[in-house]
Amino acid sequence: MAFCGVTFTEEKRGFEIFPTVSAARDFDAEEDAKVFEKAMKGMGTDERKIISIVANRSTEQLKEVETKFKTLFGEDLRKMLEGELKGNFEKVVIGRFHGKIEYQAYILRKAMKGAGTDEETLIDVICSKNAHEMGKIKDDYKDMYERDLVKDLESETSGDVGRILVSLATANRETKEPDHKLAKEEAQMLFDAGEDAWGTDEKVFNQIFATRSFGQLKLTFLLYRSIASKLIFESIEKEMSGKLKLAFLTIAQYISDPITYYSEVIYTSMDGMGTNDDRLIRAIVSRCEIDLKTVEGRYNKLHDTKLVKRIQKETSGDYEKILVALVSC
Repeated sequence: MAFCGVTFTEEKRGFEIFPTVSAARDFDAEEDAKVFEKAMKGMGTDERKIISIVANRSTEQLKEVETKFKTLFGEDLRKMLEGELKGNFEKVVIGRFHGKIEYQAYILRKAMKGAGTDEETLIDVICSKNAHEMGKIKDDYKDMYERDLVKDLESETSGDVGRILVSLATANRETKEPDHKLAKEEAQMLFDAGEDAWGTDEKVFNQIFATRSFGQLKLTFLLYRSIASKLIFESIEKEMSGKLKLAFLTIAQYISDPITYYSEVIYTSMDGMGTNDDRLIRAIVSRCEIDLKTVEGRYNKLHDTKLVKRIQKETSGDYEKILVALVSC
């Protein structure tokens, strides 16, 4: 999926990034556990009380509440919430109980479990992670599901898309300092394999995109522009299609400008007919404790409508309320 009309440039990360959700100062796990119990007691559910806690506590605090709930009431809070809630509202609430890395493993498993495979989810998660993050996701995946992530990807994906996902999931991306000579050589290789070739040699793109450090790739992309007289994003748009194009664009766009990348994931999830709720939820839940306030600011700068107003237009009910709460904290 392309991000039309948005210019991706190398992001200078000398500025501070801000989350929208942080740890509550006056936190009482026992009191929160009692609020949850009252919210689900008897007929009906008090979604307002659930939102007030879920949108205003860090994940670590929510896990403390979960433990305290079991101690006080002898029941599993997460399972009770799954029984009481439904739809997209449930997805957001349950997502908030997973740690940052744990959540990535959780949505990867959901994307491959059962009939069919959600390649868009796999691409969103795997193609936007460095080697350290990917290694931690692999470990959490194994701990949570007693399964090997790479083997599952090999089983559930195929072709060029499967190849790049498996390559990245090995978490063996280099961490070396950028080498100008290598960047120039590989920029030329990418040009020769795409723009200057009849057809595209995807294996060359795979080897370079999956192996080199983020810093090395940034330099390669910069030198590519001087060779090809166009941005690497433009060449990928021209030379690839479908999910393979999405995979390579995700890598290039995230590495070049991660804040704009996430602002545009959110934008495209609500663009056109209908809303891609799963993608919208993934982006907001994934980034709310990392940099969502900064992402929101970039979104507001790039688009005519503020993010909160767009969410209110595209969603409704308790689902709308919890998304707005997470963005507006």
